[in-house]
Amino acid sequence: MEMRLEVVQVPVSDVDRSKTFYTRTMGFVLDHDVEHIPGMRVVQLTPPGSAASIVIGTGMTGMRPGSLEGLQLVVPDLAALRRDLLGRGADISEIQDLGGVLFAHFSDPDGNRWVLQGQTPTAVRDAHTVSA
Repeated sequence: MEMRLEVVQVPVSDVDRSKTFYTRTMGFVLDHDVEHIPGMRVVQLTPPGSAASIVIGTGMTGMRPGSLEGLQLVVPDLAALRRDLLGRGADISEIQDLGGVLFAHFSDPDGNRWVLQGQTPTAVRDAHTVSA
């Protein structure tokens, strides 16, 4: 049996403001923006290089805007991405080194909290690999 996580809903209060943030500031790709039925707008956005997308919109979730936290994006070069995003106007935290793995954080306009993780260096990954 195969299961793939492909879409995560992100609760927002202003769809257009959030769409602008995710596309212009964060560089996500707009997959579609449709109103399937009256009152249900679905905006699907995909981070560059990701197999999974997020969905923002109206009429889809009972989650409170800004209540989501912990979505994590893994990137090959966190320092370079952070510089790029700061240049686009994003508010990205300083980079933290947690045992050889780098992390930074940002929030969307509603306060949904995201984590950016630098790709785990081979030496760090190998140090935690259990030999069979």
